[in-house]
Amino acid sequence: MRPNRILHPQLAQALATLGHTDIVLVTDAGFPIPPEANRIDLGFYDGKPDVLDILRVLRQEIFVEEVHFASEVPEHNPDLYANLQEIYTGAGAVFKGTTHEALCADYARRAKVIIRSGSFNAWANIALIASTDPFAWFGLNSNTKVLPAYVQRRSMIENQVVPTLQP
Repeated sequence: MRPNRILHPQLAQALATLGHTDIVLVTDAGFPIPPEANRIDLGFYDGKPDVLDILRVLRQEIFVEEVHFASEVPEHNPDLYANLQEIYTGAGAVFKGTTHEALCADYARRAKVIIRSGSFNAWANIALIASTDPFAWFGLNSNTKVLPAYVQRRSMIENQVVPTLQP
């Protein structure tokens, strides 16, 4: 047993294969997952597990540089938006708006893994863009030139920045 680690073997393996810019799509129970997708189906009952439960665990397991979701979320599901902000505060991730259609067509097709929840939480389809740990790759005592994006991510992590939706 691995306490405080993902126990689901397929999910743990999929996360271990992620590289920079790979997409992890976490979906509600009704999301139309393409038949050829690397689908990990965790949904087993109404609301079990919820998308937010999955995102909280993933937040501990992987570095994410962008969190994409439907632009309507702040207005149409403010509780979901507040929960996303709570989960990703201090993660160094940027929130980006997209359309539900893009999540279904583009992101689902390009995702390295799609994790289906049992959630009936409206608008709860979230694309995570994998990243690297800016502290591990560009250590404080390194002579390596650090790109501005990594300096910004490191600052967002250190300052516990609350992300907001960007256009």
